[in-house]
Amino acid sequence: MTSPRCFATALFIASWLFASLAAACPAFAADDPPEVAEALAAMRSATTFFTRQVATEGGYLYAYSADLKRREGELPATDTMVWVQPPGTPAVGMAYLRAYEATGDDFYRQAARQTAEALIKGQLRSGGWDYKIEFDPQLRKKIAYRVAPAGAEGANVTTLDDDTTQAAIRLLMRMDQALGFKDDTVHEAAQYALTSLVAAQYPNGAWPQRYSQPPVASEFPVLKARYPDQWSRTWTRDKYSSYYTFNDNAIGDVVAVVLEAARVYDDSQYRRAAERAGDFILLAQMPDPQPAWAQQYNARMEPAWARKFEPPAITGGESQSVLIMLLLLARETGQSKYLEPVPRALAYLNASRLPDGRLARFYELRTNTPLYFTRDYQLTESDSDAPTHYTFKMSGRLDNIQKEYDRLQKKGLKPAQRAKPPQLGSDLTARTKRAITSLDDHGRWLETDRLKLDPPDSTPGPIIRSSTFIANLRTLADFVEASRAAAKHRDERK
Repeated sequence: MTSPRCFATALFIASWLFASLAAACPAFAADDPPEVAEALAAMRSATTFFTRQVATEGGYLYAYSADLKRREGELPATDTMVWVQPPGTPAVGMAYLRAYEATGDDFYRQAARQTAEALIKGQLRSGGWDYKIEFDPQLRKKIAYRVAPAGAEGANVTTLDDDTTQAAIRLLMRMDQALGFKDDTVHEAAQYALTSLVAAQYPNGAWPQRYSQPPVASEFPVLKARYPDQWSRTWTRDKYSSYYTFNDNAIGDVVAVVLEAARVYDDSQYRRAAERAGDFILLAQMPDPQPAWAQQYNARMEPAWARKFEPPAITGGESQSVLIMLLLLARETGQSKYLEPVPRALAYLNASRLPDGRLARFYELRTNTPLYFTRDYQLTESDSDAPTHYTFKMSGRLDNIQKEYDRLQKKGLKPAQRAKPPQLGSDLTARTKRAITSLDDHGRWLETDRLKLDPPDSTPGPIIRSSTFIANLRTLADFVEASRAAAKHRDERK
């Protein structure tokens, strides 16, 4: 509980911050829409601050104190460190590319190029990226980066967890495309990453959570999913990074990347990699009575333990992500075989809903009993003492999945159409006004909150979040693009 004194202090800081921002930013009447010039000025100011003051070697973390002295990614960070895992460096770079796309201003393409340079300096010999990149020369010697210095011995593990390597590849591909495929450094790094990613694919089409080299094919036979004869109710502490992994959408994010690579480079090898992953999904669907999917499987294609709160089980969360992946593959490849598992899985998951309509994260193998953990990580059938750092009940997306399945059945399998351009409506206008008016005279979007590294009883203060910068820059870019399109349409009608 917040003490009255802490609450009063926080209220004072929030009031002071609001007054400061109001004085520093243009005032709008309630019905006064922003001008394109104002949105462009805000974009330029915010990007200048982020590239010149916040960036480390072109890369970014998650959050910073207003004075930039305290900083963090997923964990506390130093001033020689940046994060790859979103919303870190690649996510900021994608926002810059969105600004370039909307404005045509090379200032934003160059800002994105700087983030690509940071990623290239953090690329491992194994082809991908760890969660973070270290720029301290002495610490870099302990990590097997490809460049500066090249050939170092040390940590060389590519992670596909939490869209880390996938996000980096996505940014490099789009940067390569934005540069007309003429920047040899960016192009080579993107190609090296994609080549390594395809080489890391298992014979059955799956990918692991992490890898340092291609798999030995003989150690990973192509099998159908099966229930283990028995499984331990206590954590087995097995090394699970090599398991076939749906958890945190690891395979799904790879599939999205290789499908995009097939389009960007017009190279069928990447489409074939996506199709092999789809074939793995078909193999990984569990037999009756639970025709859905597990978070991860061992080489025998049995659901297996990962972390101490991730047991061998059928999962209500990842199974929905797998179904979305199957619909994507069906659209992109035109192959109806990827739709075949959908009805059985939907019927099972709908029958497994909890009384409140949600799905359990875990269902016991064969019995389908919902499983939870106590705060001291004992497996249980009760959710009364569950840890709060992990979601053990999942919101259902089954209705939307069913609608998309029905649409594909009715209208046929067609590649997804290009996303519609942003429309100039009241919501976009309101968000644009908030982005402009909340930007201070330094080009910062400040928020009153604590960093993770701050003591829980400390007074919240002004901080800078990369996620807020990304969201606001994208909003402003959408507004500029939509406004210019609307003006062009009006001119054409005259």
